[in-house]
Amino acid sequence: MNRNWIKIASIYIGTVIGAGFASGREIVEFFGIYGVKGIGGMVLAGILFSLVGTLLLIKIHNNDIKGFDELVGKLFSHRLGFVIDTIIIFSLYTGFSVMVAGSGAIFKEELGISFDIGIVTMIICSFIVFLFSLEGLSMANSILVPLLIMGIIFTSFYVNVRGGYVFSNIEGLTLTKKGNFISSSILYFGSNSLIILIVFSSLLPIIDSKKTAILGGVAGGVVLSILGICILSSILIYYNEVHNLDIPMLRICEYIGSNYRKLYSIILWIAMFTTALANGFGFMNRINKNTTLMTVLFCISAIPLAKLGFANLVGIIYPISGFIGFWIMIFVVVSL
Repeated sequence: MNRNWIKIASIYIGTVIGAGFASGREIVEFFGIYGVKGIGGMVLAGILFSLVGTLLLIKIHNNDIKGFDELVGKLFSHRLGFVIDTIIIFSLYTGFSVMVAGSGAIFKEELGISFDIGIVTMIICSFIVFLFSLEGLSMANSILVPLLIMGIIFTSFYVNVRGGYVFSNIEGLTLTKKGNFISSSILYFGSNSLIILIVFSSLLPIIDSKKTAILGGVAGGVVLSILGICILSSILIYYNEVHNLDIPMLRICEYIGSNYRKLYSIILWIAMFTTALANGFGFMNRINKNTTLMTVLFCISAIPLAKLGFANLVGIIYPISGFIGFWIMIFVVVSL
């Protein structure tokens, strides 16, 4: 049986599971704050990932979309297309820089290694994969995503068994600045939409049939929902202790052991790496200059922005991209 749907699902999962997801920070902000209602929100987000992601893949296959240029050209006027292009290119560049900053933070805070070495390590590893274009992205995700899945599921299972499935945050808040748990779920999906659009529009070579598109989209969305619930359930058990932390899951991992915390920090770095690849791959395809020199310049140019720090970048960029990304994604899926 054709296995391209597995490649698509792996790329989908690797694209979405970034630093905010695997660290638990995004899960707290978008879901954990609502208590057990957040589990319903995570399920809703999974449905959106499955449904909208699958529809997008099918539309790309049916319309023979070979890249984001074609996608923009089919749907938008020249002027509006330029505006959207600029927004997306900026989003991809800053998204890559956020992951590079996260790498520096993990190296410094968890491994006791220089922040700059963490940045350089992410840059070099990303550069190597970028040289192999789509094949490199597919191979990296096929290897790393299973490690991510196993790490998250094991952590959740251990913590939930140890905590007796007793949540410290049950009621949660009803309303926040993001609205309720339903609107928060929509914003969370939206915050990932721009990068999903870019990456998916480049996947035509491996979307060989409608069945492949459906299996890849649904599998990716379902796994994302399951992993989100795994992290959320762990956070709800220790919510009062971790909800204000930048990386809640690392504190939770201490209950398993200090060595396991180190191991999870590596899992977290892998999550950052797969998302950095998705952003960088999308950026290079977007500017249509996927040369070695341009790849070098792109990687190096991310360093100054990364030095602003992981938490600062996440707090500024993610909410804005969530609102913009959701409406652009819906427009694309409805209009194609």
